[in-house]
Amino acid sequence: MRADASRAPSLDDLRRRDEAVAAVLGWYRRAARNLPWRRTRDPYAILVSEVMLQQTQVARVVPRWEAWLERWPTAAALADAERHDVLGAWVGLGYNSRAVRLQDACAIVARDGWPTDAAGLRRLPGVGPYTAAAVASFAFGEAVAAVDTNVVRISERLALGTPEELLPPDDPATWNQAAMELGATICRARDAGCERCPAEPWCASAHAVEIRPRAAPGTRERFEDSTRYVRGRIVAAVTQGGPLPDDLDAERVERALAGLVRDGLLRRDQDGVVRVAGGREGADSGQAVR
Repeated sequence: MRADASRAPSLDDLRRRDEAVAAVLGWYRRAARNLPWRRTRDPYAILVSEVMLQQTQVARVVPRWEAWLERWPTAAALADAERHDVLGAWVGLGYNSRAVRLQDACAIVARDGWPTDAAGLRRLPGVGPYTAAAVASFAFGEAVAAVDTNVVRISERLALGTPEELLPPDDPATWNQAAMELGATICRARDAGCERCPAEPWCASAHAVEIRPRAAPGTRERFEDSTRYVRGRIVAAVTQGGPLPDDLDAERVERALAGLVRDGLLRRDQDGVVRVAGGREGADSGQAVR
């Protein structure tokens, strides 16, 4: 269900919105997961967490984020790192181009300083509207809605206003965290969890959410059959100095390798050696193409 955007909210609508927001904020303060990036206002640490969390589960990100910050504690440190080492440290998090764009963004920050609002952050490589808003909100206190799929779902199911209208002016950063937490842990895409939701009394969709059926078994591509899987295997091999995957079809490996070269993550020398692109000469290892 969605709010009727064609009419102005009544006083009752505004009261219900305020009560729902207050209930969610109270729940978040009591029940929020203790995630390390929520205990800092360092824009670099927050940016790293947001980039890592893109399509990667929180449980997998926590130890990788902690190890990353220990190795490269500042934007300047990451900017000065070898591209080969950065990609190697990213292996297993998926979409290796995210690591490249993160390092490129940190190079700009190391040179020019941090933009302190979402508009400025969006000009950094790889920083889209959501990530820019999240960093601006959590690090710099800007009153901007950080709108991801969880926040959109909460807004649509509540039907009390858009994500921007739900944002409380007195505590926008906590609301951004709370709305994402609610969507990630209770009001999920495939399990509404209405009986556990702090906003249940005000929600237009309470106990009436229609869950779309899953795709029929066998109709979804296995991860091991995807190009993303092959690309990850190749990057891992090159950064670790081992052989390219020989247990995969040679044509799949060649197609994935060509894409990695085209995307600027790897380069293939004239002698057939594959290396990480962008590294200083002699500082990175390579692996001959089979």
